[in-house]
Amino acid sequence: MKLSLQDLSARHATARRESADALSGLSLDIAASEQLAVIGPSGAGKTTLLEVLACGRPPSAGRLAIDATAPWALPRRALQRLRGRLILVPQVPPLPPRQRVVTAVLAGRLPSWSLWTALRSLFYPVDIPAAEEALEAFELGDKLFERVDRLSGGERQRVGLARALVSPAQLWLVDEPLSALDPARAQRAIAALVREAGARGVTLVATLHQVEAALAHFPRILGLRDGRLMFDLPSAEVTPALLARLYAQHEDELQGTVPPATDAPALPVVMQCR
Repeated sequence: MKLSLQDLSARHATARRESADALSGLSLDIAASEQLAVIGPSGAGKTTLLEVLACGRPPSAGRLAIDATAPWALPRRALQRLRGRLILVPQVPPLPPRQRVVTAVLAGRLPSWSLWTALRSLFYPVDIPAAEEALEAFELGDKLFERVDRLSGGERQRVGLARALVSPAQLWLVDEPLSALDPARAQRAIAALVREAGARGVTLVATLHQVEAALAHFPRILGLRDGRLMFDLPSAEVTPALLARLYAQHEDELQGTVPPATDAPALPVVMQCR
């Protein structure tokens, strides 16, 4: 799916009327089958951007087009069909605790199922091999019939990623998928996600706090700060100086008038759990 944003602004879900927009004047184009990572400090507007791209939140200004169509100009049913062609994977997937993992994964197929098929799958999963294959991609094949409430936080995150693999979506919007994973497993998970998106010709937009993983696995990087696009570059052109400005703590660092403190790391410190 092809995405186009023109001077787009959007508000956070919980923002008060007098609050500033979470995104402001954002313009960019994302080609079909492209893979990119969005990085930036907490509160930069990364999650809001994914919600807008998922047609879950209308822009407060500007324009969003998906495959040359303005979603919010569509009739209700047409908008629902468009939403069925994409999937948003939140940082904490909303998985029913007593549900089996196989059922949670196959829920990614709901947009393409009839009501009867969806109900039947609750009692006997419709395509167990597909769920198992998706779980295997994220090293969870042995959890196929486990209950969701017996999984760790990192395992639940990977179940959410497996759900994207079985979905009919041509746009994957993935929010902080590595926050509960240890460094080694995080690298394998993001590599699998990028590999599977490429094999399917899917457009992938992922937000990440793990800068090293973003640079290693994604060809294009967007840097967001305070709701504005600071840079949009190939990963090879994202320099330590750009990252220092993106994550700057003080105004003089942001303006580039002084170098970051000498005892600070070249890249931002990344917490793997929170």
